[in-house]
Amino acid sequence: MESVPALDEPLKNALGAATAKVMAEHLDLHTLGDLLHHYPRRYAERGELTSLAELPLDEHVTVVAQVADARVLTFNQGRGRRLEVTITDGYGRLQLVFFGKGVHKPQKDLLPGTRAMFAGKVSLFNRKLQLSHPAYEPLSGEASAADAVDAFAGRQIPIYPACKQLESWKISKAVDAVLDRAAEAVDPLPAALRDGRGLVPLPEALRKIHRPRTKADIAEARDRLKWDEAFVLQVALARRRFADTQLPAVPRRPVPGGMLEAFDARLPFTLTDGQRKVSKEIFDDLATEHPMHRLLQGEVGSGKTMVALRAMLAVVDAGGQAAMLAPTEVLAQQHHRSIVEMMGELAEGGMLGGAEHATKVVLLTGSMGAAARRQALLDLVTGEAGVVIGTHALIEDKVRFHDLGLVVVDEQHRFGVEQRDALRSKGKQPPHLLVMTATPIPRTVAMTVFGDLETSVLDQLPAGRSPIASHVVPAADKPHFLSRAWERVREEVSGGHQAYVVCPRIGDDEDEKAAGKKPSGDDAEKRPPLAVLEVAEQLAAGPLAGLRVEVLHGRMAPEDKDAVMRRFAAGDTDVLVATTVIEVGVNVPNATAMVIMDADRFGVSQLHQLRGRVGRGSAPGLCLLVTEMPEASPARARLGSVAATLDGFELSRIDLEQRREGDVLGQAQSGVRSSLRMLAVIEDEEVIAAAREEATAVVRADPGLESLPGLRTALDALLDAEREQYLDKG
Repeated sequence: MESVPALDEPLKNALGAATAKVMAEHLDLHTLGDLLHHYPRRYAERGELTSLAELPLDEHVTVVAQVADARVLTFNQGRGRRLEVTITDGYGRLQLVFFGKGVHKPQKDLLPGTRAMFAGKVSLFNRKLQLSHPAYEPLSGEASAADAVDAFAGRQIPIYPACKQLESWKISKAVDAVLDRAAEAVDPLPAALRDGRGLVPLPEALRKIHRPRTKADIAEARDRLKWDEAFVLQVALARRRFADTQLPAVPRRPVPGGMLEAFDARLPFTLTDGQRKVSKEIFDDLATEHPMHRLLQGEVGSGKTMVALRAMLAVVDAGGQAAMLAPTEVLAQQHHRSIVEMMGELAEGGMLGGAEHATKVVLLTGSMGAAARRQALLDLVTGEAGVVIGTHALIEDKVRFHDLGLVVVDEQHRFGVEQRDALRSKGKQPPHLLVMTATPIPRTVAMTVFGDLETSVLDQLPAGRSPIASHVVPAADKPHFLSRAWERVREEVSGGHQAYVVCPRIGDDEDEKAAGKKPSGDDAEKRPPLAVLEVAEQLAAGPLAGLRVEVLHGRMAPEDKDAVMRRFAAGDTDVLVATTVIEVGVNVPNATAMVIMDADRFGVSQLHQLRGRVGRGSAPGLCLLVTEMPEASPARARLGSVAATLDGFELSRIDLEQRREGDVLGQAQSGVRSSLRMLAVIEDEEVIAAAREEATAVVRADPGLESLPGLRTALDALLDAEREQYLDKG
């Protein structure tokens, strides 16, 4: 049996039970290895002061600064005492406040001229930033003998990600207690790779990241630790790709004179060059004896559904069945409706008037009636239905296929590993897999998050798609702009078109918690986000009086949602007031205008998705981003970025730069979030690309990693039980 790696030893053995408990509960650190991989967030040079100008409100911060002045004030007729200390970095100032019995010690310690580290939560009082009762650690100017063993004796002072219960300097002292054990760290990188790229050994990198003597030490350590993260992750993905190539699959080749040819012949438009190129990549994969694993990503409205449908028809021609998995019932119904419409009589298999090559296209969702569900299940098991579109209801045990040949997953990030594998296991042999994502992804994220898939990109819009004009509507600064926005909606409707109004929340009682949730980023306002039900009522009674206004949101019964969408698609509704339930896949070519209320509360990619619902026909689209954020705020700058470009890849890059890594990599990416401490997916594109190449070569030469025990240990750590699901991008 393999021995437990040395750094898997529990922290309580080295630090004591009390400290270990706080580290486990508040920082998710459990072993010596966890602590050694809890890297400093930044460094302060001895004698250097930290900028106080850009401290984030409501966050726990650690700063190095100098005391400018300190004074004790009394209140309650002298019964209460308050110590106010002003600290400075030479430019900005920050106030520290201590009350009651907590005044005595800081009054003695924090004399003017004292340099110290301060840690606390940034709050706002009288419109000024302050730290209330911060913890602090004086930094002595002279290096004494005691100082030499002090955690801060080095020239570079590490500032660790900390919490209220454990300040940065206490973490630093804990690191000191275990740093010698870095020598026992098992190196995951093959020696040839490490030497070939001039990377320092892992124990040296760990010592240098925690106790650097120079900035060059920090750079060397970071380079090495980034490689570890990128390489181990890419090896995990490369092994998955390799395992998939070892699986058998039934080749599915399009049949001459079959349904695909009949479908292409009845298309009222020509496919774009991009659609043809991507279709060829997919058809080449389908013709092989191993399962296709391909990611199809593209611009909003670039025709991904058309490409997927042609692949599905090719598989049906070859005697198999194709399933499309959608994340919501609204989207499943929308896909079913549009696919049946596109196929015409080809979707009427077994019916009077059906074409010669026709098949049945069935819908399967959780809310279907028993009789319709029974019929759909029967059509699948007999093979009568060549194409099925459904939600996660497709994954249930009782769903059986005659011969499942292709699975198309729409909006991959909403499906976990168990769901994807459960559907794949329904084929006689593993079916081919096509994953579609409607949010364009920068190459680095595709390599990191979808690294087990080959990638096809659609970056051309089909002919006939109209440009979308986008404008920011500053409702607080210029209320008349909002009035003009509603006039524009009326003008579109009077021209025979339709409009969407999107709101961040629904607005019933169950929604109150969401209302109380603080807006992200720099939103300091207190009012709750605007709600569908309230906005619809106000519009119908006010600026849009006389128009046919309906609402759509996720808490409606499925049949009600479907009925609303049908009326809107048929042109029986002028204005649809909705939540982001319309974000993806909804296709109503006659809808030309969209007003997004509280647009600053949505992410960049989400706004781009929403905007893609208009301009889908021959008339130009209009998207108005309404916000109450002030002009100088980052939120307004973000909206300006969206208004300035229709390039989804560029916007996804901006989005990524503005958000934290963990958010970017998806809500259920626990593995990535806990493994990417040093790697930044946008900045480190070269490292990720190089690591992918090296990983592919290593796995090809030694799939079981028999000759690389250190790499196997690192992989086990990445893929422990909690994180196993990460690899399929839950």
